[in-house]
Amino acid sequence: MTNKMQRIVLASRPRGAASSDNFRLETADIPAPGPGEVLVRTLFLSLDPYMRGRMSAAKSYSAPVEVGATMGGGTVSEVVDSNAAGVRPGDIVLGMGGWATHAVLPADQVRKVDPAVAPVSTALGVLGMPGFTGWYGLTQIGRPKPGETLVVGAATGPVGSMVGQLARAGGLRAVGVAGGAEKCRFAVEQLGFDACIDHRAHASADSLREALKDAAPDGIDIYFENVAGKTLEAVLPQMNVHGRIPLCGTVAWYQGGSDADHDQLPAAWRGILTRRLTVGGFIIADHYDRFPAFLGEVAPQVASGRIVYREDVAEGLENAPEAFLGMLKGRNFGKQLVRVAG
Repeated sequence: MTNKMQRIVLASRPRGAASSDNFRLETADIPAPGPGEVLVRTLFLSLDPYMRGRMSAAKSYSAPVEVGATMGGGTVSEVVDSNAAGVRPGDIVLGMGGWATHAVLPADQVRKVDPAVAPVSTALGVLGMPGFTGWYGLTQIGRPKPGETLVVGAATGPVGSMVGQLARAGGLRAVGVAGGAEKCRFAVEQLGFDACIDHRAHASADSLREALKDAAPDGIDIYFENVAGKTLEAVLPQMNVHGRIPLCGTVAWYQGGSDADHDQLPAAWRGILTRRLTVGGFIIADHYDRFPAFLGEVAPQVASGRIVYREDVAEGLENAPEAFLGMLKGRNFGKQLVRVAG
């Protein structure tokens, strides 16, 4: 079986919420690299909320995964064979290998990962796209100032935890929203948040809003938006004049459901006007010219332990669909990864 690989393909497009029936595990021949290409063996696969959008055929900022095609995703892999100068077998690289044990990738679309800097898995989390998303959105769109108050949802995830820790280091009051008492304790005791609210303890946006008033008595200057849903409903009325909202995701609405079924735009639109808010939507793939600056600032802090991170690792490619569906429901604790090979 050494010439065989496994992959998970999109078996069908979801009708409503995604389920395990939308995925299929297949066995295929390991492909050979052509000129300028490398064959890689996947070590870690990243699972990210944006993948839910790519399962749909709806027009978006990235092309949908075709039915029958391998699910796309970021990977950290070992180079097995190379037909490209500068990349050798044994190198560890970051690329878009997808939900598969092996992949052939253009050599100019992979980036070498140095295992001496940090565990290679961090290239998919705290030192990868999620960490970069948090850093960019906060620094470039949030424009934080000492003494301000920031709120971020999914506070113990790879984006939210980066945002909160950078905010605290910059002299802001950082308030997190997370799902469960254990996650909230971690946010405060390990990540250094000033407060964290368990959204599962609040059945409505009104209840969550009252908890936020206690945690942010001076109002909210920056809301880092990555979840939407009732957190957004609770936050907007408490935004201060000239507040800023970096917008990178709306995870609460990715699977549909009641939060997405009613039109909240009129009230939100008026609040944006009357509070003179700045809302900046961004797709992090548009901003990778800033990635070296991110690594230069953040990697030393990760190495020294000043920035704390947590990973939730599922074992085996075959368990990727279950881990992915659980992540969409908030079951993960930290950056969701799949260990594909040791």
